[in-house]
Amino acid sequence: MVILGIDPGLANTGYGVVRKDGTRLEAIAHGVFHTGPHDETPARLLRIYDDLCGLLERHRPHALVTERLFFSRNEATAFSVGRAIGVILLAGARHGLPWVEYTPMQVKEAVVGYGAAEKRQVQFMVQRILNLSAPPRPEHAADALAVAVCHAHMLRAEP
Repeated sequence: MVILGIDPGLANTGYGVVRKDGTRLEAIAHGVFHTGPHDETPARLLRIYDDLCGLLERHRPHALVTERLFFSRNEATAFSVGRAIGVILLAGARHGLPWVEYTPMQVKEAVVGYGAAEKRQVQFMVQRILNLSAPPRPEHAADALAVAVCHAHMLRAEP
């Protein structure tokens, strides 16, 4: 099974593609789609959509997974990330992918075993679980890999 984890954002959208074979997990690809800060929002959303569709066609994942977004202060950021997630869900739907989202606490619990883990602890465990030579970078890609690993662990936990 191939799982695509996404860390949505208008400026930087992280992605992590993980293959699950039994209990073995392997990182296939990870990185970030960047959009220009001076570009108009529709052009930025189109860039995310096009980049994501290319990734979907290249890796043919079986599931699209994101972390549930939570913003308590910055309304502008919440709206821009909400727009990005809408485009991401559209791309997933166009490719017939089921979508699952997890809370930040669920991701940390699944990856580290502790729901209040720090970001660097999550990165360290993603490195160990996926047998990477270094912690995944940049941060948005690491977050995307973490949510993909979370989903793989949740699948393992199902009866």
